[in-house]
Amino acid sequence: MIKIESPLKTDVLILGSGIAGLRCAIEIAKGGLKVTVATKDFPKESNTLYAQGGIAAAVDPDDSPKSHFEDTIRAGDGLCKEEAVKVLVEEGPERIRELISFGAEFDKKAGVYHLTKEGAHSLRRILHSGDSTGKEIEQTLMKQMAITSKIEPLAYSMGIKLAVNNDRCVGAYLLDEKKSTILPVKCRAVVLATGGAGRLFQESTNSPIATGDGMVVALEAGIEMANLEFVQFHPTALHLKNAPRFLLSESMRGEGAILRNTKGERFMEKYDKNLMELAPRDVVARAIVSELKKDKAPHVFLDLTHLDPEFIRNRFPTIYATCISYGLDITKEMIPVHPAAHYIMGGVKTDLFARTSLKGVYAAGEVSCTGVHGANRLASNSLLEGLVFGCRAGRAILEDTLPMPTKFEKDIEINTQTLSPEVVNELRRQTPSLMWQGAGISRNGSGLENLFSELLNLEAIFGKAPFERRARETWNMIQLGKAISISANYRTESRGAHFREDFPKRDDIRWKRDTTLIYKNGKHIFL
Repeated sequence: MIKIESPLKTDVLILGSGIAGLRCAIEIAKGGLKVTVATKDFPKESNTLYAQGGIAAAVDPDDSPKSHFEDTIRAGDGLCKEEAVKVLVEEGPERIRELISFGAEFDKKAGVYHLTKEGAHSLRRILHSGDSTGKEIEQTLMKQMAITSKIEPLAYSMGIKLAVNNDRCVGAYLLDEKKSTILPVKCRAVVLATGGAGRLFQESTNSPIATGDGMVVALEAGIEMANLEFVQFHPTALHLKNAPRFLLSESMRGEGAILRNTKGERFMEKYDKNLMELAPRDVVARAIVSELKKDKAPHVFLDLTHLDPEFIRNRFPTIYATCISYGLDITKEMIPVHPAAHYIMGGVKTDLFARTSLKGVYAAGEVSCTGVHGANRLASNSLLEGLVFGCRAGRAILEDTLPMPTKFEKDIEINTQTLSPEVVNELRRQTPSLMWQGAGISRNGSGLENLFSELLNLEAIFGKAPFERRARETWNMIQLGKAISISANYRTESRGAHFREDFPKRDDIRWKRDTTLIYKNGKHIFL
């Protein structure tokens, strides 16, 4: 029997230690509250750590928040919330300056920040630290967080359920992986900052921890979710046998890399003659898939061989070193690439200050749906969103001044059933395969219905939610996969990253709106 420990008391519990969670913690600590930052792995492990390209903001004198706003709206394909985008682009430069004051170092050229360009941006506005921007930001925020005694990290502690009393969240339950126990946490507020869900798909650029845990915690608490059907597939992931689907930053195309098919032909002009390789990600991903089908090829190529070798090695040191480790010299050879799941635009629905539909619960970063990204995220806006709305979440918690709850009744049901590691591993293999086939880059109604049915069958093998980390992650993948499939089947149009073969056109009359759902009494209900 799994033991339930005595409750831990803290002012604010943050689930997740990526850019949004860390920035939120720093803001709350400034206000004098005690913060516990729980993460299911070691504290630095997050998608933020692996973010390559950079962080977008209008910091150049020739740029403006207005231009950044227009590019974001255009990429979002009619579904961005304008007020949220305004917050992002107008507060973004201030958050960047603040980050630099914390000690973050971005690449310079002749004493001026070197800005790069990525898909669907009209100007060079991406700050970067080589091709390890996320790592630089993560380390900077970690150091800033360590300055205060108000923030306590809690590693290998996975959020599995919210505690609710009288329509208010009063804490959460954590699965302590090291002790194999359940730790209740009593607090004023819970912040979901658990990141994305890219590992739901067979082809993914994400860290192994990106299994949608925070979204499932919200789903199972009946919190409103939005736009779960919008999953962005990055066009260029390394596609070598026995190699992980390592992300090949869009900034490579921003610096002049060319996409070629297996015949050596440059093909993007056929799909977007103006932006070509720097078209929005959904356009480029579908163009690659079209070329793959036409040529019956396993991949296309990303070609940098016409660029200066020294520039490539200095500008993309991590990518260069990784490819060399697999016997590929990108200064001399074209890189085999294939689209892979990268980012989910939907998530826990929030207002402009990260508040969710359940009092006491806030969400920031990829786990949330602020409306900033619409149907298709503009490149390098994700790190900026984490900074801006992580800060806003912290300020909202301080302003809301929720009292410490007086009651915290243990209402978690322990499942004593366990599945063998072999069965869990097989379920973990099947789920991303089914998601890739049924809810990948191109979708249709029959495929989505079949996917939902197959996921129900996998869920039945579990019976109830398990209490072991790998099994729980797999359970979460199945639960979120169901919500994604039913949302994708519900939206009968094609828009941004959501492409329906049976409904190939955009329908502004019926669908220029969010897909909002709640999960209640075992059913997905659209609002």
